[in-house]
Amino acid sequence: MAFKHANILSIDHFEKTDIAEIFAMAAAMEPYAQRKKITRVLEGAILGNIFFEPSTRTRMSFATAFQRLGGAVYEVTDLSSTSLVKGESLYDTSRVMESYVDLFVVRHPTQGAVQDFAKATSRPLINGGDGTGEHPTQALLDLYTIMKEQGRSFEQLDGLSIAMVGDLKHGRTVHSLTKLLSLFKNINFTWIAPEPLKMPASILEAARQQGHHVHQTNDFKTGITNVDVIYMTRLQEERFSSSAEAQIYRGHYSLNRKIYEQCCTPGTLIMHPLPRDQRANEIDVDLNDYPALAIFRQAANGVPIRMALFAMLLDAYPG
Repeated sequence: MAFKHANILSIDHFEKTDIAEIFAMAAAMEPYAQRKKITRVLEGAILGNIFFEPSTRTRMSFATAFQRLGGAVYEVTDLSSTSLVKGESLYDTSRVMESYVDLFVVRHPTQGAVQDFAKATSRPLINGGDGTGEHPTQALLDLYTIMKEQGRSFEQLDGLSIAMVGDLKHGRTVHSLTKLLSLFKNINFTWIAPEPLKMPASILEAARQQGHHVHQTNDFKTGITNVDVIYMTRLQEERFSSSAEAQIYRGHYSLNRKIYEQCCTPGTLIMHPLPRDQRANEIDVDLNDYPALAIFRQAANGVPIRMALFAMLLDAYPG
């Protein structure tokens, strides 16, 4: 794809060569992300960081990435603080805000709303998560993490085996990561979920049509055996019709050190897009200092990945 002034709305936009380009740029951004080098290539530019849904890591890492490049950040973190509560449309909101910023990051609780926002503006826009739809930059940082943690080259991602665990129906991170991994060859997907929370059929069929192996199960211990990566997810309670309905599935799967050592080969990578729900104990705290637990390094990788995208979309490169 041509990155300059483009939108990043879905993994569907990317070819495999695009991913290689993003990862190469992210690697070049690492010294700037860690403040070993300083750049001001985006001085004078303003990011509209528009989050109509709660966020910690995504919102802060986008803001950090833009500021590390020398830009300024304007944030909206609550729908009730905007004129949308006065009846203004997303179209009008987008058209008004584009006068104030150079690029948007938008998160919205409704699938498709971010795409509607993008249609109304001439500014480049990155999808920061749209309901149960996609989260493309999370998938990019997830795959970047797998490569770094396991010492894989881009070509060595072929044949990867990954277990995705939890609320796969509503989890936009696993939707995007499945699409991203499907650009490679012979991926072995194991999807572990209660029957009502299984991966959407459209994503399953697309993976199979691309020649990948898909195994679905609700057996946690069997499912995480002999995989390269365990990708835990939280229950997306906000997507259910009631808290009582969601409560049925809370704590359904929990990974602790005993289960890991019983079922997994040494070095099996443990990932989670976070937040880790302490009420459900998806990943027990007894793994906090375990070398295979990559969740905090995974979160940190969001900064160089998002710096890379900002530089590419705004055609502003350090050095």
